[in-house]
Amino acid sequence: MNPNPALGVFFHWLGGLAAGSFYAPYRGVKRWSWETYWLVGGVFSWIIAPWLLASLLTRNLLFVLHHTPGGALFWCYFFGLLWGVGGLTFGLTMRYLGLSLGMAIVMGLCAAFGTLMPPIFNGTFASQVLGTLSGRVILFGIAACLVGIAIAGLAGIYKERSMSPAARRASIVEFDLKKGFVVALLSGVMSACFAYGLAAGDPMKVLTVRAGAPNLWQGLPVLIVVLFGGFTTNFVWTVYLNVRNRTGHEYFASDLLEPFTGAGSPQSIEETALTGPTATVLSHARAATMQQTVSVPLIRNYLLCALAGVTWYMQFFFYTMGETKMGRYTFSSWTLHMASIVIFSTLWGVGLKEWKGAGRTAIRLLILGLLILLSSTVIIGYGNYLALPS
Repeated sequence: MNPNPALGVFFHWLGGLAAGSFYAPYRGVKRWSWETYWLVGGVFSWIIAPWLLASLLTRNLLFVLHHTPGGALFWCYFFGLLWGVGGLTFGLTMRYLGLSLGMAIVMGLCAAFGTLMPPIFNGTFASQVLGTLSGRVILFGIAACLVGIAIAGLAGIYKERSMSPAARRASIVEFDLKKGFVVALLSGVMSACFAYGLAAGDPMKVLTVRAGAPNLWQGLPVLIVVLFGGFTTNFVWTVYLNVRNRTGHEYFASDLLEPFTGAGSPQSIEETALTGPTATVLSHARAATMQQTVSVPLIRNYLLCALAGVTWYMQFFFYTMGETKMGRYTFSSWTLHMASIVIFSTLWGVGLKEWKGAGRTAIRLLILGLLILLSSTVIIGYGNYLALPS
């Protein structure tokens, strides 16, 4: 293995770019409910892409999976299940706290728990992290990341304050600080379990390299197991929503009946990845007395979901690549991943005019937060560089 922290940071940036961009194709999906397009995209994210790329880039994949200790397979899958719970409760956090405050708390907790718990659990935190200059530099970078996330969240709060009271109430109808913090704590800790799942797959990584795969691809078989755990959680929830909302027919229907509301305009229901997992309940207008038959671009929807799903997977494809280049402090990869996600998802928001009219204070805080986040990735990379053998 040839550590190269600068290249590792770059790979994590690419992963953050994929994570911040994957939802864009979903915006083009027409006349599908959230649960329908989320599951279709998830099949590509959690099943097809992991198996396909691991099969192409590693050797003897089935042999590696078969000979991996059962305990390692169990923990990879189990932590994947818990990570799936974290993703589903993320939407509930947004309902109670709003996007800005909820995102800051969840991402901050996820970054802290996902980064620090592995070395603490392994018993190496005191000796290899606190006890070395490189480890302390990395800790400083982690702290900078948390500060940057907090400032970005504060910028979002100032942005929300710039909205009219009516618009603010409409965006956070169910605001509840106590409930929101409890759910955010659950979401942040459970989401961090993805990092634990990757760490539990270390025996599988060793077998993958022994089977002849390059070090760069050693984490790909681990992703198969961890993501299958996440698929299980999301599959159960989306199918439940399909049954509850009577949307299961959308997977195959080329035509749908769409109700009219008001003066005859079709009802519009907006679904997002943030509100969908916990708030997706299709509330058809009770007053609707007329319906129209509309055409569904079935093939186009499947292709867009496939693109979104593969793009989502690429965040962890690049994550495993970056992890191999960080040297002995691989746990720092999780903070780099979180920082990169916040950076690129925020830039997407700026590009989509979501910060238009936010006010000078919000914009200044946003720029400051992004600069600190960017600096944190450089600091962490430098800390890993200091640990390289001279």
